[in-house]
Amino acid sequence: MNRVYGVIGIKAKMANWNADFTGRPKSTSNGDIFGSDKALKYPMKKMWENEGKKVLFIKSWKDEKGSIVPRKLEDRYILLFGEITDKTPTTEVMQNLFKATDVKNFGATFAEKKQNISITGAVQFGQGFNKFDDTNIEIQDILSPFADSTKEDAKQSTLGTKITVDEAHYFYGFSINPANYNEYKTLLGDNFQGYSEADYAEFKKVALVSATSYSTNSKVGCENEFALFVECKNDECYLPDLSDYILFDSQNRSIDLSQVEELIKDKYAKVEVFYNPFKLDVKTSLNRFNIFTQESIA
Repeated sequence: MNRVYGVIGIKAKMANWNADFTGRPKSTSNGDIFGSDKALKYPMKKMWENEGKKVLFIKSWKDEKGSIVPRKLEDRYILLFGEITDKTPTTEVMQNLFKATDVKNFGATFAEKKQNISITGAVQFGQGFNKFDDTNIEIQDILSPFADSTKEDAKQSTLGTKITVDEAHYFYGFSINPANYNEYKTLLGDNFQGYSEADYAEFKKVALVSATSYSTNSKVGCENEFALFVECKNDECYLPDLSDYILFDSQNRSIDLSQVEELIKDKYAKVEVFYNPFKLDVKTSLNRFNIFTQESIA
């Protein structure tokens, strides 16, 4: 499979797609709101985990001496693949790592039990910048039903806050380079076939729906609204971050892909554009599909 480039678009409405440690939407020093690649990968991993697939780099819990604590990386590996001993060959550990769907896509840094393995993932994301012009941060006061447990004489219940944006549209550029795994195909031999069409199909599936499926308190209102997949014609296809070339009209909630079309001209074997046709208008001559049903849009 040749390289694939694309963009994933996430809409947030009265929601907080990616908060910083203060609870506010993550932003740059000049105030531009963005979402990190980790914010996008997490619902993908949760969706894979909920489907029963092996996912290594995700928080899980264990009972340790009566306390509920997060598992260490070694604990998580043992849970999925069994014990690592001093005699376990590195090739065996590496083969197991590639059995985890998240590692197969995003790579891994694994340093446990004399194993020091770094895998550059086939799938790489940029940061997802908000292209909506009129985003406002909303701060809601929330009344707790309980008094402050740290004050013995507390007579009132505590107050909290919920921070959201009224509306934001995040666009993440991504690339998929199967050649990143050529070295491992040599090292692992017939036990490893590299990044396959099946792996790409698995990624594509979660790229279209994982944010929509992930409903937590702060993520209700976040959904997949756009996705672009450009499958290169040959191996000599090198494209920049395509999200920089997407023109978003905030007033009409529309996307103009004319710059993208000019950029990828004569370089692609197949292009697909998925979007929410009920809330978004996409101006393009490329093949368009309903992001919910995956049916073609005339």
